[in-house]
Amino acid sequence: MTEYLGFYNFYWDEKEGKIWLEVSNWDEEFLYVNALSAGLGSNDIGLDRNQLGKTRIVYFHRIGPKVLLFQPNYSYRALSGNPDEIKDVDDSFTSAVIWGFKVDTEEGERVLVDATEFLMRDEKDVITRLKQMDEGEYEVDLSKSAIWMPETKNFPLNTEFEALLTYKGRSPGGYVTSVAVEPKLLTMRQHHSFIQLPADNFEPRLWDLRSMFGSNTYNDYSAPVDQSIQKKLIRRHRLKKKNPKEEYGEAVDPIVYYVDRGVPEPIRSALVEGAAWWNQAFEAAGYKDAFRCEVLPEGADNLDIRYNIINWVHRTTRGWSYGFGIDDPRTGEIIKGQVALGSLRIRHDFMIAEGLIADYEDGSETSEMLEMALARIRQLSVHEVGHTLGVGHNFASNVNGRSSVMDYPAMWVKIDDDGKLDLSEAYETGVGEWDKVYINFGYRDYPKGADVDSESKLILDGAFERGLLFAPGQGSGAAGDHPLDNPWVNRTDPVDELERIIKIRKIALDGFSERRIKPGMPMALLEEPLVTTYLYHRFSTEAACSKIGGLYYNHTLRGDTQKDPEIVSGDEQRHAIEVVLRTINPEFLEMPERVLEIMPPRLRGLGPHKLTLQEPSLINRDVFPGRTGNPFDPLGAAEVAANFTVERLLHHERAARVVEYHTRNDYTPSLGEVIDALIEVTWKKTYENGYHAELGRMVNSLVLYNLIKLSSNREAAMSVRSIAYLKLDETKEWLGKQGKNVKDESYRAHYLFSKDLIELYQKNPTAVKLTKPLGIPQGEPI
Repeated sequence: MTEYLGFYNFYWDEKEGKIWLEVSNWDEEFLYVNALSAGLGSNDIGLDRNQLGKTRIVYFHRIGPKVLLFQPNYSYRALSGNPDEIKDVDDSFTSAVIWGFKVDTEEGERVLVDATEFLMRDEKDVITRLKQMDEGEYEVDLSKSAIWMPETKNFPLNTEFEALLTYKGRSPGGYVTSVAVEPKLLTMRQHHSFIQLPADNFEPRLWDLRSMFGSNTYNDYSAPVDQSIQKKLIRRHRLKKKNPKEEYGEAVDPIVYYVDRGVPEPIRSALVEGAAWWNQAFEAAGYKDAFRCEVLPEGADNLDIRYNIINWVHRTTRGWSYGFGIDDPRTGEIIKGQVALGSLRIRHDFMIAEGLIADYEDGSETSEMLEMALARIRQLSVHEVGHTLGVGHNFASNVNGRSSVMDYPAMWVKIDDDGKLDLSEAYETGVGEWDKVYINFGYRDYPKGADVDSESKLILDGAFERGLLFAPGQGSGAAGDHPLDNPWVNRTDPVDELERIIKIRKIALDGFSERRIKPGMPMALLEEPLVTTYLYHRFSTEAACSKIGGLYYNHTLRGDTQKDPEIVSGDEQRHAIEVVLRTINPEFLEMPERVLEIMPPRLRGLGPHKLTLQEPSLINRDVFPGRTGNPFDPLGAAEVAANFTVERLLHHERAARVVEYHTRNDYTPSLGEVIDALIEVTWKKTYENGYHAELGRMVNSLVLYNLIKLSSNREAAMSVRSIAYLKLDETKEWLGKQGKNVKDESYRAHYLFSKDLIELYQKNPTAVKLTKPLGIPQGEPI
């Protein structure tokens, strides 16, 4: 057998294909971490390369011939130092035995156990994940699995094991089929790490809800009765100055991040440059060169605990990037930062630029667009590394002049003096003022005897006194309630920004032509940059909607200087309604005729229009769905854009807030007023232009669909449902009168069908079979 000496000695029996683990450190806690070193490649399923699994504190305990791997329950503790009280708490909450081994041979306190079966089980829960996603029933096929020795290693502070696992299954789903070479046989590699716990002299720091830091949470049952039993510690790396008394000094051990060697240039250099910006924040916290980023040394392992890693992850479709970490559950100390960056993001960024400004005369000029895409990747690198430093999101930073890289940044597109679009300042460089604040909060080193918690609180108090805002994203989305808590937008007022974005979109669409793609490319590929340009307003529209039934609020502490919640004024809400409704006007929704004239149907190999999993190998999420078969469907594209707006205007949570705020302040718009405004610019309008008229009728149908949906929504407040029902009834009466007078056949059919549909809904709601609006192409992440 081959001997591997290190943190936990083990032996490789090549003849039997077994790992023999030596155990002698009885009842000594260590970290057990699992991961996928080689993944599936499907963004939707989420089993990515180098994806971390659980981090657990465990220890080996022997009972007779058995060696049990115990996991204590650190969610419930007693920190009084009283051994009886500690035992009471330990015995009150379940622990777990993760695995049981059988002693094979022993010598004194040392025993050998066969760890092969332990290492070759589905610890990462791949089987469960596939089942949850309805992607098939799988099991580990041990005949096609083995210990993977190239990544099975030993080091003084960590022991690393890896197993090649083949999952045999039946009835594979569409996502699996789209990526797997053999959908019924999925071979991935699973990694196991035994890691020595860090020294116990780490100084935990209390969490503050205003700090943007994530927390390590547990319940302390020894806490005094007049204090909270729940304790929260921020997650942060260990960082100390060589001399804490120095205002500005070197760190004992700087924080170093490493970029995956598999990243190609110029992306690799962009990732290094972006991540390294964090040193600016650490300098502001009193450190000299305490943070740096480098390329991973040759021969180093991405999963080695000693390296904070920025991984470059490939998937079949564009997906989110992530910043994770391995933490000490006892203290919140971050032991390893682990970033996963999706490689397709930069290609989408480049395509957005193509849709805005590409002018491929000879197919060669791409420098401005490439630089914009690389600027976004620098931002992505610094953002995800920020998560692994312990920091969460702040979607209000754009209000303070792009004060944090922890926002989801919107591209800043300027309109130059000639009316052309300029991407030269698309993204900022460096960290912002907020980034310096929260690194100062979480990492500043204080002299012995300082009141760290009080000093840290003063740092945040000072930030809010200077007018900095914090909004972590919970007020955003389709039901968004906070006008300043929105991703992918710029400027202080989302409605003003939507007006600016509408102008940018018009310039881009007016200039859209075959020169948006390179010579020799299939003309049908014009659709991809057309999608990003046509829907360029989507994020600003969603942000502007957050003013309607909106509330300005802060995450305050009693006694701090932040403002109390304030309902968005009636004038602001009405202005938001007026601007948002421009995005469903037929003139806004019409597709340039010159584009429709040159764009042929897509060949199957380019991907279908319909967003379907019937042929998952042909999925293209960056094209419009449609109802016209093979030819491009401009009405379908308009339906997608219009429904995005109407759906958000009539979201049941927004509607409930509109009702409530109007009862408290009758100057704010009522829900009836909001719906009337919507009906006034849709149903009450007719158009002579045939294209505009059909677009208008399509939008009318979307309004009808969403009103019926709102009035029948069991999650909606009864007051909301009743008002929606009333407006449907009023619309029915109006349609009955209009239908008798209109001469145009299309309008007459539209009015008659819609009136009868409302009547049928009123008589028998379950009998109404509405046409579901088309789904929107993927937008996030950018």
